[in-house]
Amino acid sequence: MVKVFIYPTNSFILADLVTRSGHEPLVIMNQVREKVTSLSVDSPPLNITPEDPNLGLKYAAIEVPAGVRGRMSLMGPMVEEAEAGIIVEDTPADFGCSGCNRTNELVKYLARIKVDRSRILEIRYPTNEEQMHDFVYTILDFLKTIPIEADEAETKGGDKK
Repeated sequence: MVKVFIYPTNSFILADLVTRSGHEPLVIMNQVREKVTSLSVDSPPLNITPEDPNLGLKYAAIEVPAGVRGRMSLMGPMVEEAEAGIIVEDTPADFGCSGCNRTNELVKYLARIKVDRSRILEIRYPTNEEQMHDFVYTILDFLKTIPIEADEAETKGGDKK
């Protein structure tokens, strides 16, 4: 099972396609669930730990708005964990939206530099029914090209060339 970063990070449609293909979708919903069910988090509205602001600083400078740093403290680790990625461009807000264009651009940039480019699918959001079918089939075909099992050499401690 390969960990697949999806963008938009809260798209149930993409998460479902990745899961049906036998891979693990890296989605913001799981990150948020971890935060709010963790014993280290105070009750709302302070759903952060003391380490969260520092984690956000790993991805964005101190001058960047706090909302961007907060979102990056959730999304940045997902990108770093990813072994593959799907980035959908020009999506409407109801397909999945993190609420901040600067964060969106930073997340996509980070994914493009952290994940092997041969394992990233960048695709435009469909605008009609014919494109919708192509959209789904393109994603499923891409996911079929990613082996479900991790490379044997990597999992058994072999050489990584």
